[in-house]
Amino acid sequence: MPTKTQESLTALATGNALRGEIQAAGLKVTTTRLAVLTALARNPHADADTIFRAVERHLPSTSVQAVYGVLGAFTEAGIIRRIEPAGSSALYERRIGDNHHHLICSNCRRVSDVDCVTGEAPCLTPSNQHGFSIQTAEVTFWGVCPQCQTTQCQKADQPSPH
Repeated sequence: MPTKTQESLTALATGNALRGEIQAAGLKVTTTRLAVLTALARNPHADADTIFRAVERHLPSTSVQAVYGVLGAFTEAGIIRRIEPAGSSALYERRIGDNHHHLICSNCRRVSDVDCVTGEAPCLTPSNQHGFSIQTAEVTFWGVCPQCQTTQCQKADQPSPH
């Protein structure tokens, strides 16, 4: 079990790494920006409301608008990636250095990363590019996660109330 000193050193190292990411992107380091990156580190594939609630716990005076502003600046700077699953709120993630895809549970909306199916980015090439220079490909696989499958199996085994 880590000691308080070890936990403090780990938190300090993490904070320094996050500061470095923000500075490397040419952005000013602010408390809100650090809090948003920390929230994303703890909540991969989070929507803006989830990130706001996590930030608000540590910075009660933070507004939803401020969090959206930071998310926009981070997305534009390439620090985070915005994904937009059909029928869902936009989600944000820190895994940006590759061209991976996502598995999404159609029941609970859990999101998991999946590496490219083949090759390097964009890893999928359309049969007709219509003059476009393809930079990335986004694929979303929809299904039912193992936890929901278990829950569904348990529900199916129970007698109907009718």
